[in-house]
Amino acid sequence: MSKDNDCLFCKIIAGDIPSEKVYEDDTTYAFKDINPKAKVHVLIVPKSHYPNVAALASQDAGQLAHMVGVAQSIADREFHGEYRLVFNTGKDAGQTVFHVHAHVLTGEVLDE
Repeated sequence: MSKDNDCLFCKIIAGDIPSEKVYEDDTTYAFKDINPKAKVHVLIVPKSHYPNVAALASQDAGQLAHMVGVAQSIADREFHGEYRLVFNTGKDAGQTVFHVHAHVLTGEVLDE
């Protein structure tokens, strides 16, 4: 499992920075966003460090598929299975932490 000692999400995964855990298994960690954009706003991250979703897809497509499955299970529990899943890739696309993370937005009817 690769990690970046300067990465905010690697520190959260390690427990060095507190978070409100929603889900965890051997490869994946999910926690509530501290600045939610919906009633339910959860970040899903692989425990291994990848800078963005394109890197994850090319290096471990199975992990990416697993993250989508985790998103579905969160939405099943929180809002009858419906959700928005967002990956920001690159600074100009709004990525601020360069450890791939999926935003799961659900819990209410979302505007387009």
